[in-house]
Amino acid sequence: MKKKLTTVMFQGTKDQEMRLIDVCKKYRDVQGNMMPVLQQAQEIYGYLPVEVMRIVARELDVSLEEVYGVASFYSQFSLNPKGQVAIAVCLGTACYVKGSGAISKGSRRSSDSPPDPPARTESTPLKPPAVSAHADLLRS
Repeated sequence: MKKKLTTVMFQGTKDQEMRLIDVCKKYRDVQGNMMPVLQQAQEIYGYLPVEVMRIVARELDVSLEEVYGVASFYSQFSLNPKGQVAIAVCLGTACYVKGSGAISKGSRRSSDSPPDPPARTESTPLKPPAVSAHADLLRS
């Protein structure tokens, strides 16, 4: 699935920017520096908005396309801020038969999410969880 850039306004602080610049300086002359720099950038900001990727590109003297390419390729990197509350609805066969599809549709409608949600930018992301043993709980 293609990662989409966030539409949430960037709210980084000067302190965060200085910390990121220090990380970039630490790794500037290290071969293979992109991964550790992006990992620490995500720790500092919580995600990797384009503004952060621009700082990394500038400080490491690489193109923004190269930084974006790495950030968008690896699933460990998030280009969107995480929501404050994560709602998980099981969509496995057993759950779906018991009505989870209706719950999922209702949750999407009430949170204004699209039918096939991309990475959510609102405070309540909706995503299907990994299949688990919760189907036993639905047998009632």
